[in-house]
Amino acid sequence: MADKTTLARQFIEALPHAVLLGMEPQDMRDGVAVIGMPYKDELIGDPVTGVVHGGAVSALMDTCCGAAVMSHPEISGGTATIDLRIDYMRAATPGQTITTTATCYHVTRSVAFVRAVAVDEDADNPVATATGAFTVEGHR
Repeated sequence: MADKTTLARQFIEALPHAVLLGMEPQDMRDGVAVIGMPYKDELIGDPVTGVVHGGAVSALMDTCCGAAVMSHPEISGGTATIDLRIDYMRAATPGQTITTTATCYHVTRSVAFVRAVAVDEDADNPVATATGAFTVEGHR
């Protein structure tokens, strides 16, 4: 079986929007996924400040949450987002990579529950947090 980081990379590379946004899987195992998104001019939402658009942050968090579900040891199939709530705390610092860490903390027969946090270089001051529910395939 391929290691989870290899699977994460294949998962990201299969998603055209993830490729266009420049998402880079860093780790994926045991229900935890870490994905970075380096700063790119194409992601700017406010040309005056250079701040990354919230939609790019949202896509990063959704993708990372899905990867966390896929890496959970009790899940062997794919997943889809049922519900995702994102709370934006502050603008990401222009020029810095945004990194999301997502944890799949509970799995039922048909739903997986996930928490995530997105940070830039100021890891103690989150850019955004998320909670979500995702479909489960191949459980147990």
